[in-house]
Amino acid sequence: MNESLSRLQQRRSVPPLWLGEPGPGPSDLETLLTVAARVPDHGKLIPWRFIVIEGEGRQRLGEIAAAAFVADQPQADAEKVAAEKARFSHAPVVVAVVSRVKPHAKIPDWEQELSAGAVCMNLLNAANALGFGASWLTGWTAFDRRVLDALGLAPDERIAGYIHIGTAKEIPTDRPRPNLSEIVTRF
Repeated sequence: MNESLSRLQQRRSVPPLWLGEPGPGPSDLETLLTVAARVPDHGKLIPWRFIVIEGEGRQRLGEIAAAAFVADQPQADAEKVAAEKARFSHAPVVVAVVSRVKPHAKIPDWEQELSAGAVCMNLLNAANALGFGASWLTGWTAFDRRVLDALGLAPDERIAGYIHIGTAKEIPTDRPRPNLSEIVTRF
């Protein structure tokens, strides 16, 4: 079996709490984003873009998320607020993949959204290939307009996923995977 297939068969999401330094440096990050962008894109619309959240930006985004959380949950205890503040601080780098559907007569929105999802998966696979751990998450902040506005998303843009990338402090055990006999049919 070739190395690429072997890596794909062993890929696992690593929770952000299990990710630490070092994260990808500028050269690795450029490689990761270049690979992530090599996805099917009917019409060459590029219906996605990246927001790299690193360094102090992780704490700033955490403060924004915590403020929105407290506005909606004023009775929340300090531990929950602290968890929201730390939401983006565990992994050294978080890449927000932004889906930006472009109205087109021949290319449906759904196809463009799937392209953004493919970007997320390519980014996970590329991180794994470079020896990093990664996790694709959304959570409430991916749908909260206050957070999206703070990140600079246009009203018609959405977060396809936050990809947390760093060095795995621990590798999770594999979870049960679907039995192909239960999910494959033939036509």
